[in-house]
Amino acid sequence: MNALIFDCDGTLADTMPVHYLAWREILKPYGITFAEDRFYAMGGMPTGEIVERLFSEVDKVPDVPALTRLKEEAFVARASDIRPIEKVVDVARRARGKMPMAVASGGHRTMVELTLRRIGILDWFSVLVTAEDTAKHKPEPDVFLEAAKRLGAAPADCTVYEDTDLGIEAARRAGMRWVDVRTM
Repeated sequence: MNALIFDCDGTLADTMPVHYLAWREILKPYGITFAEDRFYAMGGMPTGEIVERLFSEVDKVPDVPALTRLKEEAFVARASDIRPIEKVVDVARRARGKMPMAVASGGHRTMVELTLRRIGILDWFSVLVTAEDTAKHKPEPDVFLEAAKRLGAAPADCTVYEDTDLGIEAARRAGMRWVDVRTM
């Protein structure tokens, strides 16, 4: 049985600019700069891991839950700017009801659900795997393997749609085919 697994941010939804602005807002009071190219290179990494990494580099101990909450609030405040990435949403639209489909994201469930609801496709997917569902995150394959398991599909029968190098590496490690949506 062939199955499709989609990343959310930057793949189904054009949220990356919104996330970047939220990051800049919450880091500014701490004097931490977050270069845009570095932000994109960390795509797929959960918020808490990014907080820990950025703060450790400036020898500061962060309140990870509080900063994660602030980052999510800053993102939600800009949710009206979220748009679908039509070329990828069209793939899901054509497969809807014909093949099993999942969303597997390094984002937190509330943010992923908000994003998918905002672009009107939350109910298209029978499986949603998020940062809370696995102990290891991209580039580890866990999120994609968990999605395949919940879909009842063998990893070799899954195609992952991704927009980051970390996500593509996770799909490769999972033994799945992948499509780099940046080249679509």
